[in-house]
Amino acid sequence: MAISSAVGQERISRIVGYKLTKGFFQESSPNLPQRIAVFGEANVANQASIDDTPREITSAAEAGDLYGYGSPIHSQMRILRPPSGGGIGGIPTIVYPQLDTGGEIAAVLQVTSTGTATKTVTHTVVINGRRGIDSALYDFVVPEGSTDSAALSLAIDAVNNALSTPVIAVSSGPTTTDFTAKWVGVTSNEVTVEIDTNGEPSGMTYVSAVLTAGAGDKDIQNSLDQFGSDWNTIVLNPYGEAKHAVLNTFNGIPDPDLPTGRYTGIVFKPFIALWGSIEQDKDTLAAITDAQKTEVTNVLCPAPNSAGFTWEAAANGGLLFARIMQDTPHLDINGKAYPDMPVPVDGLIGDMADYENRDFLVKKGSSTVDFIAGKYVVQDFVTTYHPDGETPPQFRYARNLIGIDFNVRYGYLLLEAINVVDHAIVEDLQPVSVGNTIKPKQWIQILNNYSDDLASRGLIVDSDFMKDSLDVGTSETNPDRFESFFSYKRSPYARVISTTAQAGFAFGL
Repeated sequence: MAISSAVGQERISRIVGYKLTKGFFQESSPNLPQRIAVFGEANVANQASIDDTPREITSAAEAGDLYGYGSPIHSQMRILRPPSGGGIGGIPTIVYPQLDTGGEIAAVLQVTSTGTATKTVTHTVVINGRRGIDSALYDFVVPEGSTDSAALSLAIDAVNNALSTPVIAVSSGPTTTDFTAKWVGVTSNEVTVEIDTNGEPSGMTYVSAVLTAGAGDKDIQNSLDQFGSDWNTIVLNPYGEAKHAVLNTFNGIPDPDLPTGRYTGIVFKPFIALWGSIEQDKDTLAAITDAQKTEVTNVLCPAPNSAGFTWEAAANGGLLFARIMQDTPHLDINGKAYPDMPVPVDGLIGDMADYENRDFLVKKGSSTVDFIAGKYVVQDFVTTYHPDGETPPQFRYARNLIGIDFNVRYGYLLLEAINVVDHAIVEDLQPVSVGNTIKPKQWIQILNNYSDDLASRGLIVDSDFMKDSLDVGTSETNPDRFESFFSYKRSPYARVISTTAQAGFAFGL
């Protein structure tokens, strides 16, 4: 076999040739690259200029320009890629927009003002728990003697001058202002608006009420169908429980006998789907996750009693988890705080404040947070998977799925592509003088090294166990079929730490 093929062996005349080929010399396999699929709606004003083609978006401003500032897409992207910088970094964020289908309605909230200002005061419009957004405050100064209509006019300017606000404010009467969501559909019902007088009595009051309820659903199936061969590892689902079934069906399950969906052997590019909730009642949350106890797709990002949008909670969870999985997949996001999520003013988060309730929820397939130093801090990050009788549940922790199982597959895929795919299979003892061949014993040696690599990266333990389990050979019925089998032990994680200290008295000193 020729050492170099830069010049064909049939050439005779004097010539110098040089050929550049791709090589793979990493001694350690790279981590599975994270890729976030962002689902959501665009503003009404942007519908005419967009389609449902997925697009990689690299900044919140780009998302705002394309899909509308304040839209669900933009509000997720401003958390993943904050205007101040940082955030998700170089991890791709691909937006899969769901378009309006016609007949949908935007939610409208109406604020009524009464009274005349007895002194000059500063009031604040509070929209979904935020007193401003992206450096633009919703404060407005009400001069002494201002009437209710004058005060509301100032509130309108404060809101409409904030580019990233999710609503449009317009006067609807002498004492009323309507705040309309910038997008249409049932998700617009999450918009909340109130005016805080900041504890300054001034003879003015404000009352907020729903004038029009948002209506209209979105279909995410077309977006899912566009995943194709792309491996989106994390999906942000702003539609919540309403889309759990379609996500479960599309993603499938890793059944040992009959895997389905994205877990199918010839596909195997599954994901986890994050949805947010501001629900504080443990039984309500448990009812949602308990109905999906054999599913491995949906992961709750809780923000109990927050006034924020539920999709903001999902974006916070996605930011934390994707960054850890990209850099240190042997770890988890326990103890990490949501970077940008409105918190309850009174600091009360309901049932999740109690450890007994958090323990109950995890056993029911629900993630948990605690409220520490004014932030939501992740305590457990789990899928809904918790089948009866399976102890411990194999696919409970999202870290075990993406950080370990998906990573093992990714590294194996690279080795397979380099060493096995489209190679000639030769016997172990057969000498060969050509390239692109594979012997079963060679593949076993490669996988032996891979097991050591996985163990050194903290993804598995007992690499000898994996080595001893290896079985490689060709099919008894198809000579062109190369088969492999191996087992591995996922690395445990210190989630529960228990210590007993024994103390007693000193006698006879």
